[in-house]
Amino acid sequence: MKTGTKAYMDLYPEGSTDGGLRLGNIVPDFSMETTHGDFPSFHEWKEGKWAILFSHPADFTPVCTTEIGRLLKAMDCLVATLSVDPVKSHTEWLNDVVAHCENKIEIKFPIIGDPDRKISTAYGMIDPGTSDEQALPLTIRAVFIINPENKLMLSLNYPACVGRNMDEIVRCVQALQLSYKKSIATPANWPNNHADIALADGTRTDEFKGSVFLLPTVSPEEAKEHYPGYHTCAVPSKIEYLRLVKKEDVEKDKGYDEFLNFVKS
Repeated sequence: MKTGTKAYMDLYPEGSTDGGLRLGNIVPDFSMETTHGDFPSFHEWKEGKWAILFSHPADFTPVCTTEIGRLLKAMDCLVATLSVDPVKSHTEWLNDVVAHCENKIEIKFPIIGDPDRKISTAYGMIDPGTSDEQALPLTIRAVFIINPENKLMLSLNYPACVGRNMDEIVRCVQALQLSYKKSIATPANWPNNHADIALADGTRTDEFKGSVFLLPTVSPEEAKEHYPGYHTCAVPSKIEYLRLVKKEDVEKDKGYDEFLNFVKS
């Protein structure tokens, strides 16, 4: 769809003018020492795939221990985590993670050591001007979701004292993948959205529960071609921008089915 995902992503620049990392930017590449061995390039490690890069403030801390265990939720993307601790510390700490979590989990993703803080600095997780003065230079509790073209699609920042909601991160991954594949946008609280809407004849329906919007860039012509049954919500402005597509028109997509199965689990 020419006016869909590609046109929408073209609205975001691939680089920044001030060195900051923003949505749509190509993420910095780096070599990495991990619990799964050494890799010369992060970009090569994730080549052609979705990936999530998590940072955690430090090994042997309570919140991080629970997060690593929860990261095992099934997602159709690669996962890597990072802190400023060395790999040896990560390896020793993982014994505690496995012991604390249920079902004797296996940590099947790499944990990156960043003792020189180069990666943390490149991704804006730590301030190079002040970290040397800190007794415990904690990285922020960050999430970076990166698409197959190495573009940053979503970032979340949490303080060290608040654990991340892993179910919400899975929801974000599935929403981003669905948007990427199908040129749509997910409403607030998707897939528990639009459970009751008004139709043009004044009646109400629940047929649009879990529906999605067409991206604003999608032309009327391509909207009719790819989603002939879409519904435009009437609003006082009379601008036709709330274009809903029923879930059955997108649920054939693998990403949508996987997310619905996750919600039910």
